[in-house]
Amino acid sequence: MTTRWGTNGRCPRDDRTRPPAAAPTRPGRLPRPDGTYLAYEDHAPPPPSSPPVLLLHGLAGHRGEWDDLAARLRADGHRVVAYDARGHGGSTRRPGDVTREAHVADAAALADELALAPAVVVGQSFGGHTALLLAAARPDLVRSLVLVEAGPSIAPPDLPARIGAWLDSWPVPFPTAEAAARFLGHEAWARGLEQRADGWWPRTDKDVIVSTIAELTRRDHWREWQAITCPVLVVRGTDGTMREAESTGMHARRPAATRLLTLPAAGHDVHLDQPEALYEAVRAFLADQT
Repeated sequence: MTTRWGTNGRCPRDDRTRPPAAAPTRPGRLPRPDGTYLAYEDHAPPPPSSPPVLLLHGLAGHRGEWDDLAARLRADGHRVVAYDARGHGGSTRRPGDVTREAHVADAAALADELALAPAVVVGQSFGGHTALLLAAARPDLVRSLVLVEAGPSIAPPDLPARIGAWLDSWPVPFPTAEAAARFLGHEAWARGLEQRADGWWPRTDKDVIVSTIAELTRRDHWREWQAITCPVLVVRGTDGTMREAESTGMHARRPAATRLLTLPAAGHDVHLDQPEALYEAVRAFLADQT
């Protein structure tokens, strides 16, 4: 059964444990100077009593992957904002610029536009990498950082080709959302698809996704990691793709301000495989910051 980067042998989760939505959601679109727009959702409990949270999804994903964590954090009094990265979901599908610089500028612009600073920034995989660079470039925006299966090491040179082959393997259109969930490994991935007359299709384009990830194969970002000034929680899955050596290297360079956690029975999509455990880890981490 496929997941974001391969197989994990697990069936899609039963999501009956997801907490109900407890606050109104305000959708919005943020225009960017290059003509791109970002689709976002602003979940604000009445009134917020805890620091705001900005959520960044992974490559080829969408903001709805964070629904479980967003609901739990709202219940704790956090204002929570999740958005679709450029080239993903409800945001501009084929942006002209997919560089790391553009993605970081998008996150900063949204935080500025919605007056989130200083925010707790949570990112998974590619979104975690964006969050890391955001914390280095704009420390005024980031109160604390949670990186899920994300770090500063250079990506393997064959990663773009492997991701392209994975996207080519999707038997699209999927006849039903259930069929998509079975193939992709989680119903949250199916919710990121769009329904057309002939079935369910991705809301991303392969060439955009491959171009987006290619820059990570050109250099590492350890310099940016060491420039971060805020507390950081680094979360790995026991069956994920982030190497233990990378996380321990992150801790070694910032031992006083970096906490490491490995969650069992979780692959690269820790936030989908172990949503409650991730929430408890984030909640405990944030409690220590107050």
